[in-house]
Amino acid sequence: MGPFVKNAWYAAAWNHEVSADTPLARTILNEPLVLFRDTAGKVVVLEDRCCHRHLPLSEGKVIGDILQCGYHGLEFDSTGACVKVPGQTKVPPGGRVRTWPVLEKYQYVWVWMGDPSKADESLLPDWQVMDDPGWAVVKGDPPFHIPCHYELFNDNLLDLSHLAYVHIKNIGTSAVPDFPIVTTRGENTVRMIRWILDSAPAPLYERFGGFTDNIDRWQYAEAMVPSFNTVRVGCLPAGCGAQAGDHPDDIARGPGGREGQGFEFYNLNAITPETENSTWYFYAHSRNFALDDPEMDEEFRVGLRGAFQDDVDILAAQQMNMDRHAHNPKDWIDINVDGPGLALRKMVGEALASEV
Repeated sequence: MGPFVKNAWYAAAWNHEVSADTPLARTILNEPLVLFRDTAGKVVVLEDRCCHRHLPLSEGKVIGDILQCGYHGLEFDSTGACVKVPGQTKVPPGGRVRTWPVLEKYQYVWVWMGDPSKADESLLPDWQVMDDPGWAVVKGDPPFHIPCHYELFNDNLLDLSHLAYVHIKNIGTSAVPDFPIVTTRGENTVRMIRWILDSAPAPLYERFGGFTDNIDRWQYAEAMVPSFNTVRVGCLPAGCGAQAGDHPDDIARGPGGREGQGFEFYNLNAITPETENSTWYFYAHSRNFALDDPEMDEEFRVGLRGAFQDDVDILAAQQMNMDRHAHNPKDWIDINVDGPGLALRKMVGEALASEV
């Protein structure tokens, strides 16, 4: 488990977590950050360490466009410059804290952790579905804080065969591992797709879609370096012609048309390393049915948070055991379902090498 990719966006917070009233502390890639909003509503990201005696600035307070240190009252503006030292007229040399590029999009606050001149909005995942009125969105709030290395979660999200074992009570069925996966690699993405044809619906599929007979189900996951993952899952009644291509966008309408026969939802995952052995997990769900249904929102919120808590428990136990036994990657064996995760690990390694 090596260092982190710096030249990338990372989810730092949900947009509603950052306010003009209380500074928010969050550590990303071992860097302590403090986030707040100025009077124009713009998010500011500063180093969470006063340049005087290193008290976390998150222990201070927001005063208009200024963040005031809670120890001796030094004041910092949005550029990180110290603009006031109580009791004296001049700010000493070095009176500054570091800042990072920040962007709000898709209801997330994103921070660029590397060279500011390379910050590029096009390197964000395409998650327009978060703002599309044709989809209902439920956010995982608050984000999970997980005691594991972030690449363990990358592996987890690209290996959906684990649904048959970890999630058998909600989103998995025993048939999942029996169907093969197809893995493809793009410029900075890894894509995995699996078709689960003519099989029994998982418990949550019965609950959300009312399915009792067999279904044709798809699992599609696309991971983007370093740690974004878009999962699309859905189903149609078995025999409706679901499998028309190698991408969910290719799904045929089938005999009698697709509309109203099945459903699809997105699981949008932003995995943010905090330290080598701790990770922030931001997730959201978008669905194309029951758009104005608060009860369904709550079903998704409770049901899927419970499912992801199972993942969190697995990953925490995995990391604990790796730490206990001085983990060496050479001790692992690889099986077929590891292909997408191994491809992403290779791409992350290439991104790290390009930054040296």
